[in-house]
Amino acid sequence: MSEPDQDEPFDRPGGGLEAVDLAAGTLVRMWGDVDAGLRSQASAVMARAMQHGGPVVIDASGVEFLDSSGLAFILQLLKAAREDHRKVVLRDPPTLVLDMFELLGLAGTIPMEFTAR
Repeated sequence: MSEPDQDEPFDRPGGGLEAVDLAAGTLVRMWGDVDAGLRSQASAVMARAMQHGGPVVIDASGVEFLDSSGLAFILQLLKAAREDHRKVVLRDPPTLVLDMFELLGLAGTIPMEFTAR
């Protein structure tokens, strides 16, 4: 799945989520502080990602902080896409996200890919 020709969202202050429709699926970007303050944004991103067909790539490379709400977003998106028989992959999660999955016994249950950046 190729990247869209758009400005990187990671330059925006705070944290955020966005879904970008690609020809071959959906790219969901997460950056900054992904916490309870993004609940309404998370709902909109989830709806957009599920409306567009094809695989879903969740780019977590820009995440600096993730609370239980951010983790719930990832898990809910994964569950919804799997129920729709769609492939989902978490791309470039930072160590803090990997540590959270490990702590909760979720390591190895979420498909991941790591790119050279």
